[in-house]
Amino acid sequence: MRETGILMAVSSLPSPYGAGDFGRCARDWIDLLCQNGVTLWQILPLNPTGYGNSPYQPYSSFAGDEIYLSLERLAEQGLLDAAPAPFRARESRVDYEAIREWKEPLLREACARFVPNAEYEEFAKQGWAADYAVFRAFKKANDRRCWLEWPDWQRDWPLHRDADLGEYEDEIRYHLFLQYQFSRQWAAVRDYAHEKGVRILGDVPFYVGIDSVDVWAGRENFLLDSDGRPTFIAGVPPDYFSATGQRWGNPIYDWDKLRADDFEFWVRRIGYNQTLFDIIRIDHFRAFDTYWKIAASCPTAIDGQWIEAPGYAVLDTLYRRLPGLALVAEDLGDLRPEVLQLRDHYRLKGMKVLEFTLNAEGREVYDALPDRENQILYTGTHDNATLREWYSALPAVQRRRLCRWLAGRGFDQGTAVQRIVALALASPAQWVVIPVQDAMQLPAAARMNTPGTVGSPNWEWRLPELGKAAKALERLRPLIRARKENP
Repeated sequence: MRETGILMAVSSLPSPYGAGDFGRCARDWIDLLCQNGVTLWQILPLNPTGYGNSPYQPYSSFAGDEIYLSLERLAEQGLLDAAPAPFRARESRVDYEAIREWKEPLLREACARFVPNAEYEEFAKQGWAADYAVFRAFKKANDRRCWLEWPDWQRDWPLHRDADLGEYEDEIRYHLFLQYQFSRQWAAVRDYAHEKGVRILGDVPFYVGIDSVDVWAGRENFLLDSDGRPTFIAGVPPDYFSATGQRWGNPIYDWDKLRADDFEFWVRRIGYNQTLFDIIRIDHFRAFDTYWKIAASCPTAIDGQWIEAPGYAVLDTLYRRLPGLALVAEDLGDLRPEVLQLRDHYRLKGMKVLEFTLNAEGREVYDALPDRENQILYTGTHDNATLREWYSALPAVQRRRLCRWLAGRGFDQGTAVQRIVALALASPAQWVVIPVQDAMQLPAAARMNTPGTVGSPNWEWRLPELGKAAKALERLRPLIRARKENP
């Protein structure tokens, strides 16, 4: 059966409190997907955002961001007297700092009222949760500075674990409480989606950030110097998005060490995400084949080299140790054939993006349209311009040629954006995923992220209310139904 998905970050959901959360807004959104025949909800990583509020530079590969906790749900548990009055409810941008500052006293009040039970105690025994709570307690004590700038005993605590943590006990308990509540609230959202026939397509970054508990407590898994600083960092060479490449700054994995312990880090990481999501999208999948290795001293990503990675060994291990694992591959960009061979060896769905395919200046026909069934077709992703922005930026002659070509294929009704979305939904691809911005025909202001840039307005876009999204999905309902009926 051909399926349709909608891409929208949880942070972009309308809620009473300035950013999407796991409360009523998430259930209303799932209801809307169900009503219109959408069976896949693709989200961005849910981990605690670090530098630039990017979900791809999180503090942890396991922990969840407390900004998503529903105050309504905490009130229902009796941990708050009542859900508070709305805060920044109608704004179209997420002000992360303001929301965190406003929400924190309420979360601490809920924590103070919480009485630990057996379920909580079992949750708190997990190694990742305990390490994360200590990490966040130390980070607070150091004004949120990177762990590399902490006092030696805190920086090296994971190496010895023998220092007295008594003065941090309350802060550690607070973060364990947050993670316990995150786990329970997200499970309730996921279960509600399943009741409505909607599966969750989660997203896992290939790399982890340097300022993360993953590196702080597991530095042996990365190429670091004796002080814990990266000797080499990740990125990509010059490409469509940037003339100087993208210098991400993430530390490079020590693949020899990882292989020696049966890729335990990857098994734990993907295994935990398997409990959160129905399907896991591996961002930057190509790095399982080859990765761009940049000396940490280089100011750009221009100077680097492609290094082969043990992709088959990693994926063989994951599938052997994690029964029922469902992965899809982000395989965009200029790839060598071996990347596609790796993808196809495991029968993974890859990705195609219509903005790239239809950007065909100088060609009479768009003869590179995706024609594989085992793939996911997108109009764009969180890293692309909205479809309306992209189309408007095309030269006039290219816009006319594209519209003539669409009309020749029977897509001659509605705006250019509507026609391109209809083209996607008519694709033979088993899954078509439309960013909600494209379903709603939103302009450039709704773009989620511009690669190669950091900070505002990236990752901030949100819907103040669901009404216009509901109307947009209702318009697409006949096309979505037709996909289901024409396997």
